[in-house]
Amino acid sequence: MFWFYEAVGAYLSRVLNVKIDVIQSPNDPLKDPLLLQDRLDIAFICGLPFVRNHKVAPNQLKAIVAPVMQAQRYQNRPVYFSDIIVAANSSFAALDDLTGKTWCYNDSGSNSGYYLVLHRLLEARKNRSFLGKAIQSGSHQRSIQLIVEGIVDYAAIDSTVLEQELLNLPALANRLRIIESTGSCPIPPIVAAQHLGAALIESIRLALLNPDAPLRSLMDKAQIQAYVAVKSEDYQAISYIYDTVVQSSLAGLQ
Repeated sequence: MFWFYEAVGAYLSRVLNVKIDVIQSPNDPLKDPLLLQDRLDIAFICGLPFVRNHKVAPNQLKAIVAPVMQAQRYQNRPVYFSDIIVAANSSFAALDDLTGKTWCYNDSGSNSGYYLVLHRLLEARKNRSFLGKAIQSGSHQRSIQLIVEGIVDYAAIDSTVLEQELLNLPALANRLRIIESTGSCPIPPIVAAQHLGAALIESIRLALLNPDAPLRSLMDKAQIQAYVAVKSEDYQAISYIYDTVVQSSLAGLQ
């Protein structure tokens, strides 16, 4: 989705008449020095690193808007799911079928790929004996490929990422199967650093809530229906999921 983030940056440059540089961080999102040192002005950020940052520095970043995806499953809400996928030709049909099987996750800082699936296992009263070998893939796309190649048995994928991959590569629909979806969770927001000041932050929010025609066209390509206003407090559900997992018998599996 980096192409889309660049498009949003270009749009904000146009309407606010400021120069915006869009960069992709190479760092672990839970340990990113650009976040820790308050060196970002605006960020597209996953919910987990945002709430972890907000917990230690509540006056640094502020959630301002979040996307509402087009698919009907989202019910016009700024949420996403974690889809547990297996190979289409496998015999797996339910969570219990995955006992002792090999799984992969994109990274250990991922709510959708890591913490949500472990939280689901806790809800189902599973313990460490349920989990087989674990592989860190590095990205949702790589996790999908490992399923297709038969290297791992299952993975949990951000539903918005999976939908975009199926749009880009329609043949994947015949290679994968969703056996369960967990969530919903607040979808990754756009956040603004409070050092920008209230007036500029509100201008950014209003610009994103009222996109022009060129940006609307790209939003449609990205399967985004609209941006809606959100608050930092809306993301506390993710903090609860994280805290529950790290305090459980499933902590420290990465």
